[in-house]
Amino acid sequence: MELISKYFPQLTDIQKSQFQMLQKLYEDWNLKINVVSRKDIDELYLRHVLHSLGVSKIQSFLPGSKILDVGTGGGFPGIPLAILYPEVEFHLVDSIGKKIKVVEEVVTGLQLKNVKTTNARVESVSGKYDFIVSRAVAQMETFVHWVDGKIAKKSLHERKNGILYLKGGDLTDELKVYKNAVVFPLSDYFKEDFFETKSVVYLPIKFKG
Repeated sequence: MELISKYFPQLTDIQKSQFQMLQKLYEDWNLKINVVSRKDIDELYLRHVLHSLGVSKIQSFLPGSKILDVGTGGGFPGIPLAILYPEVEFHLVDSIGKKIKVVEEVVTGLQLKNVKTTNARVESVSGKYDFIVSRAVAQMETFVHWVDGKIAKKSLHERKNGILYLKGGDLTDELKVYKNAVVFPLSDYFKEDFFETKSVVYLPIKFKG
């Protein structure tokens, strides 16, 4: 938890309490339904919570904006971002039912009012969103295909609507077809060794009516 306070010193007491609760909630639920590896549970705040919050270092979300988290797994990056932005609507989607079950229980435990969950493949989800976030669930080309038609027409933020994708490693080949993609190394924001190879990829996406 000190790790989160170090990089996000402006948290309210409610936000601090919610972040604090994450460890126990995930430990308890992981005993019933394994969604996070044992090693990662021990380093939950580094590998999952802070990593998820890396998105906010690239793009802060305005009140009233809508964010879609695709392949959320155990709720990352959606849940940490929903704590950080209580006035933003988050829609967390995963095709695996047991993972969404854990997400729903964690959301209930945290009393988050700004999170909706859906157990489905993202292609079947309707709605338009300002940004689509995810943690490396597929190659970028595949991911772009999955979320086709889900970006809102009007941009509320200075940065155009699009994808904010948490990825690791060398992305040169994967992104060569996307000339407008911008890679933000998370090592510019977080000093821990874990982030040396981690990035947020921003890809603006045109609205399709």
